Amino acid sequence: MIIRYASKEDCAAIAEIYNHAVLHTAAIWNDKTVDVDNRIAWYEARALQGYPVLVSVEGDVVTGYSSFGDWRAFDGFRHTVEHSVYVHPEHQGKKIGQALMAQLINEAKRIGKHVMVAGIESQNHASIHLHEKLGFTVTAQMPQVGTKFGRWLDLTFMQLQLDQRQDPDAI
Repeated sequence: MIIRYASKEDCAAIAEIYNHAVLHTAAIWNDKTVDVDNRIAWYEARALQGYPVLVSVEGDVVTGYSSFGDWRAFDGFRHTVEHSVYVHPEHQGKKIGQALMAQLINEAKRIGKHVMVAGIESQNHASIHLHEKLGFTVTAQMPQVGTKFGRWLDLTFMQLQLDQRQDPDAI
């Protein structure tokens, strides 16, 4: 397996992984699937912001992807990002998510981000455990803030401090 920067050509595979999560998991709190054009627009928006989209690849098969974006759209949050990482269901359990996350953390540090936030459905114990292994800590529990599959969903926020700088504008 290798991890590399994604290209537009990877967007069909990214859409497939995303749509599986929409249809079969509570990891993505959307009810509607997306098409390839949607993922290309998402990919291009990340690129315009200078944010990476990474893919894991085995041979010529995209097995997972990860990225981050602004946590909130206010200037005061400019040093904080929220990430996403998803692995194709046929490739789960191979530590692909961990490898994608580790590289994504390095990318956030490289561009001078200070904090990475994770919003995780509280029953997703595997994701919470993965984040704990990578140094994230639980910072909030928000009961019943979402819904999917006819039930209320709780949200666990976790975060990782990426550097120790005291001056927010020092890099």
